[in-house]
This record gives sequence, C-alpha cells and structure tokens, in this order.
Amino acid sequence: MAKSFLGKNVNLHLKDGAVIINVQLSELQNDELKRETFVKCIPYGKENELRIPLRSIAWAEILNISLILTSQTD
Repeated sequence: MAKSFLGKNVNLHLKDGAVIINVQLSELQNDELKRETFVKCIPYGKENELRIPLRSIAWAEILNISLILTSQTD
C-alpha cells in the first residue's frame, strides 16, 4: 500500500498522534539488520530527507499541491 504514495505529497499521521505535514514520499528502504522498513520523505521546499519507520505511520493523507500553490498566489 505504501508504494502507491511514492512521489506524492502527503500529510503523514503517526500512531503517536503527531502529524508531519506536506512531505513527498521518495523511497521505501529495508533495513536488514533491524528487520524494519523505512519511508524516506522530503519536506516541501527542503533538500534534506527524513527516514520514518513504516510501522509508526498510521495513515497518509494525499495533498493536491497545485491547489495549495494557487491559493498562495491569491
């Protein structure tokens, strides 16, 4: 299911109640030593990447980035 969000801008809702807003999911990574899958994401307008364990994500909300960009110019 997570693969369907790759390349899209989303708000990530974590299981602890936190929300990471407007990030683009760039890649899924498997860590063989920890036996865990991580999601690499890039915050909008930034170059640095975040690595978040897939198991800590409750759900992802897809954003329409063109809607956000047009509302900022009004």
